[in-house]
Amino acid sequence: MRHRVAYRKLGRTTEHRLSMLRNQAQALLRHEHLTTTVPRAKELRPFVERLITIAKRGVEGGADGKALHARRMVMQDLQDRDVVTKLFDTIVPRCASRPGGYTRLLRLGFRRGDSAEIAQVELVGSEFTPGAKAEGEAKTEGAKPKATGMGGRLRAAAERLRGKKAEEPGVTGAGAASEKRGGGRGGSRASKKAPGGKSK
Repeated sequence: MRHRVAYRKLGRTTEHRLSMLRNQAQALLRHEHLTTTVPRAKELRPFVERLITIAKRGVEGGADGKALHARRMVMQDLQDRDVVTKLFDTIVPRCASRPGGYTRLLRLGFRRGDSAEIAQVELVGSEFTPGAKAEGEAKTEGAKPKATGMGGRLRAAAERLRGKKAEEPGVTGAGAASEKRGGGRGGSRASKKAPGGKSK
């Protein structure tokens, strides 16, 4: 019986498990969100929160040597200096007034291949919005109508590809002629239909 045995083994040896947690912690602190399975996410939370707490104690300690010691303790788990710098300079000041609970776990559903339950771990205060990038691109394109559904996205991708081919200076001959007719194979639907709405 496993009475009073803490932590999940996650089907890995101790070295592999620690390596995975360090890599995931580094990715979470760099990108401020991470998608993984629920058991891994539950193991990752206390690992990352411990690192943030150590960094927080070091920043609050100030000039009496605690900052350097805290940075070295964090560097034992995070070997990337850029991530450690980001942790001390941007993440810790955001968490200064928060007494723990620096991460949030959001359940996303089940993975398609093996039906494993998926969760997103994110840092509190960095609310990651996956549609923000798409919204920014939509605003820059102007009043272009948004293509909805799979067919609309495919048509938009085809238009982008046709636009790139038409702009290329080396397109001549049969390729240019097929572009003028409305594409490569088969042309457009309008060319196949007769004026009465029936197919030719």
